Amino acid sequence: MTADDGPADGPASGRPPNPLGHGPVLLLAGARLADGRVVDVRISGDRIQAVGTAGSLGPIQAAPGAPAVTTGARIDLDGYLLLPAPAEAHAHHDSAFSAALPGPPQEGRPDLVRRVTEAALTSLGYGATAQRTHVRIGDVHGLGRLEAVLTARQALRGLVDLQTVAMPRLLTGLAGADGRAQLREALKLGATAAGGCPELDPDPVGYVQVLLEAAREADCPVDLHCSGADAARLARMAGVLAPLRPRVTLGPCNGLAPGSATALATAGIRVVCLPQNGGCTGTDGPADGLRVSMVRELTQARVPLAAGSGALRDLAVPVGRADPLEAAYLLAATGALGVQAAYDAVSHEARISLGLPPVRVDAGFPAELLAVRGDSLAGALAGGHSRLVVHCGRVVSRTSAVREFADTVVLALPRQTNPD
Repeated sequence: MTADDGPADGPASGRPPNPLGHGPVLLLAGARLADGRVVDVRISGDRIQAVGTAGSLGPIQAAPGAPAVTTGARIDLDGYLLLPAPAEAHAHHDSAFSAALPGPPQEGRPDLVRRVTEAALTSLGYGATAQRTHVRIGDVHGLGRLEAVLTARQALRGLVDLQTVAMPRLLTGLAGADGRAQLREALKLGATAAGGCPELDPDPVGYVQVLLEAAREADCPVDLHCSGADAARLARMAGVLAPLRPRVTLGPCNGLAPGSATALATAGIRVVCLPQNGGCTGTDGPADGLRVSMVRELTQARVPLAAGSGALRDLAVPVGRADPLEAAYLLAATGALGVQAAYDAVSHEARISLGLPPVRVDAGFPAELLAVRGDSLAGALAGGHSRLVVHCGRVVSRTSAVREFADTVVLALPRQTNPD
């Protein structure tokens, strides 16, 4: 890869410097698409400018008819699959890496900012250019955790879009007065969405009503933790939230009662499942794994379904990962979804659940892309380790995996090599 920073990024432009250093135009050459075509993709600014058969795109240009631009880069993606970038639809960055701590997680801002930043960059390295993290507020936490996440979000601008969901524990009655005040303050402070765990409140439906009022006041979406085990209660909550459609998301719904998918579909509510273990730190009690029957019921009822990671090496899942391709792999490997639908759950559906525009590898669409080593989508989900991540038209992360074998092996063996 060649690089020429020039004046494109940096203090003079008002944009953050590009850590991998190419200019304003990027040509991705010889990439394979999920449909089997091998193409060149030219990116200008934060949009895909052109897609053509391999070798068909001419000089790199900033716009049709404009002079050729030399401050750019050409990256050879032979052997790589080029996909719309995935998104992390449900994370808990404020509790990430807490399983390895010698004691309870420290609430001091420096430690939280460090762990949130590391979690966001870890997820980005796997390909998630947009992420939504749920953050506890109120009680002993106050707004400290949220402030730490917002500090990290500011530092990560230009690398990843990081959304935050404010999660008060209680909202109803006298005991919920602090939570109600903290929620409104959190939304004023910059939280992206209103959330929480209504099933942990003495009045779950009342909790949702308070949340809906706050969301309308702040003009923001709602993203709730919910097991869905009580069908009648879930139907009442869905009815309360229906007026906010399509800006309502529930997850992980790991205990979804049979027949409840219809109520969610009628209310226009989206669901984010967590294939790693079915649950996350946002709900009480041990998770019992992803229920394939739940996924099938949701898809049969045509409930929009996304998938997220949930835990990243926290106390709920000490071996948790933040890889969207693993979430897709688990959905496909268990037979819950087909390969393409599984990847859609962590890409297209995940982006829509975050309120972001869709992405296709086609002219005019946002340049949010993931190049992953592999000759097919199934192959990439099975073991694509080398990855190149494009966010807002710039390469923001690159992972190169090299596989080698002992010299005594004489047969030609596959390897994952650098893309250069």
